[in-house]
Amino acid sequence: MITEIGITAGDIWHYLDGHGKSSLFQIERGIDTARDRVLMSIGWLAREGHVIVEGTSPDYQVSLRR
Repeated sequence: MITEIGITAGDIWHYLDGHGKSSLFQIERGIDTARDRVLMSIGWLAREGHVIVEGTSPDYQVSLRR
């Protein structure tokens, strides 16, 4: 499972690089991945300092940290 989370984290990074700040819903649809894997991967990226998560549930916005 850790490999799939890492791959999804990479997919999310590339999605955000191309689309800019996006909602969780947009990311889920944009990379066609299950919500639970998206959430785990965003957590990974946030912990590593690669993304910024703003807003409140369910309207979280995610962007790359530049």
